[in-house]
Amino acid sequence: MQEPRNIVNTEVGLSSFMTRMYGFMGYAVALSAIVAYLGGVTFRAQIMPVLSGHPFIFLFILIGLMIFSSAATGKAMQSAGMSFTVLSLFSLFFGLEFSFIFLTFNLPTITAAFVSASITFISMSAIGAMTHKDMSKIGNQLFAALIALLVVMVINIFLRSPVINYLFSFVGVIIFAGLSMTDTNKMKSLYLQYGDQVSLTGLAIQGSLTLYLDFLNLFQFLLEIFGGFNGNRD
Repeated sequence: MQEPRNIVNTEVGLSSFMTRMYGFMGYAVALSAIVAYLGGVTFRAQIMPVLSGHPFIFLFILIGLMIFSSAATGKAMQSAGMSFTVLSLFSLFFGLEFSFIFLTFNLPTITAAFVSASITFISMSAIGAMTHKDMSKIGNQLFAALIALLVVMVINIFLRSPVINYLFSFVGVIIFAGLSMTDTNKMKSLYLQYGDQVSLTGLAIQGSLTLYLDFLNLFQFLLEIFGGFNGNRD
């Protein structure tokens, strides 16, 4: 009985699982893009004064989302509905937060950064999906590098050095490009190990949330690079 399950997981189920995961990620990116455009362009006059007048609103919402996500993680792995709710809430939140980019960067710069992030993500994620090697060690190293990058970015909040911010944007691109690859590889491994123990749709949505966050950070760092290099800011 055990052998047929492994055959299904490796040959048929894995392809379906990966397609489902990328589909949910595409949904999250599209939802965030729509919300960002509506907030930053279509309804700018109504929304921006409210958000600008309450600078800590994003922090409070993010903390609430993190608490809710942590509390729901175990249940989300068993429930597709809970996973989808978490993904949608994060997509709405980051879409609203990214609406501010339309106040800082012009549309050609945003488009160039988005296309570059998409090409980079697809390429790196494809490598992670196709390789048969375990990339967990590389993923741990990238996570350590990410922690170091966050420390530098926090310090730079007080230094306010645009040079440091610009240079470390390149580091951020490298880190999240690598994480796009290792996180995809990790989700592939999780499916092969636990695909018969949890909701496959729930697992796919959890994976899509991880990849969605990798993509958003990749896009954000590329946006800083494109905006700084071309000077294309509104």
